[in-house]
Amino acid sequence: MSTTTPRNLTGMVFVFIAGVLWSTVGLGIRLIEEAVVWQILLYRSLGLAALLYVVIRLRSGQGPFTMARRAGLPGLVAALALVAAYTGAIYAIQNTSVANAMLLFACSPLLAAVLGWVWLGERVRPQTWAAMAVAGCGIAVMVWDKTGTAAWGGNLAALGSALGFAIFTVALRWGKEGEMMPSVFLSGLLAVVITAVVCLGSDLPLVLSPRDSAIAFGMGVVQVGAGMTLYTIGSKTVPAVELTILSMAEVLLGPVWVWLFLGETATRYTLIGGAILLLAIAGNAISGARRKPPPGIV
Repeated sequence: MSTTTPRNLTGMVFVFIAGVLWSTVGLGIRLIEEAVVWQILLYRSLGLAALLYVVIRLRSGQGPFTMARRAGLPGLVAALALVAAYTGAIYAIQNTSVANAMLLFACSPLLAAVLGWVWLGERVRPQTWAAMAVAGCGIAVMVWDKTGTAAWGGNLAALGSALGFAIFTVALRWGKEGEMMPSVFLSGLLAVVITAVVCLGSDLPLVLSPRDSAIAFGMGVVQVGAGMTLYTIGSKTVPAVELTILSMAEVLLGPVWVWLFLGETATRYTLIGGAILLLAIAGNAISGARRKPPPGIV
C-alpha cells in the first residue's frame, strides 16, 4: 500500500518545481549580454532579498531582519557560504558549459557529508564513501576533454560553488536551524553589499542595461527566491531520499533549456561522466533510505 499522502504529494510537486526554477540559471546567465559576475550577482541578490523579505514576513509574521539576527554565527556562516556559492556558480556558467557546471554543482550532498564528519563529528556511512569514489571517477571523465584556462577555471568554480552549498547545509545543522530562509535572506543582503563594494572598487557601473538588469533581477525573484520558497515549504513533508532525487531536476533540466533555446550542447565526456556522477548520488540517497541510520550518520 502506498504511503504517499496528499500532503506528501503536494510537497513533492513543490520540490520538483523548485528544481525546475533553479535549472533556469544557466539559460538566464547565457541571455545576459554585457554584465559580469559581480553585476549579475548584485541585481540577482536585490531580487532575492526583496522577495524573501515579503515571504518571511507573510509566513512567520516576524521581521526578516530579526529572524536573520537570531540565526547567530551559524546563520552568518551559512549566508556567507551562499554568497561564495552564488559567485562561483555564475562564474562557472560563464566559463564552461552549462551541462558541465550544473553536473558539478550536484556534488554538494557528498561534500556536505564529508564536512559534517569533519565539522560536526557526524559519521559517514561506507556507502557514502563509495559514492564519493564513484562520483570522483565521473568528475574525472567529465573534465577529461576540457582544455584551456577558462574551462578549467569554470570547472573549479563549479566545484567551489558546490562546496559553498555544502557549507551552507552543514552550517544550518550546526546551528540546528529548522528554517533556512532567514539565512538565505541574509545571504541576499550580504551579497548586495559585497558586490556593490567590488563593483565600485573595480570601476564597474552599478547601472546596467534594461535587458541585463531585468534578467538578473528576475532571476533573483523567480529562479532563486521562488525556488527556495517552494523548496522550503515542500521539504517539510518529503523524505530526504525523495528530496535528493527530485532536486536533480535542476541538474538534468539545466542543459536542456540552453539546448532548446540557444543550441548549446554537451560533449560525450560530459554526458558519460555526468551520468556516473548522478548515479553515485542517487545510489547513495537510495541506500540511505533502505535502513534507518543511527543518529548523526549522513
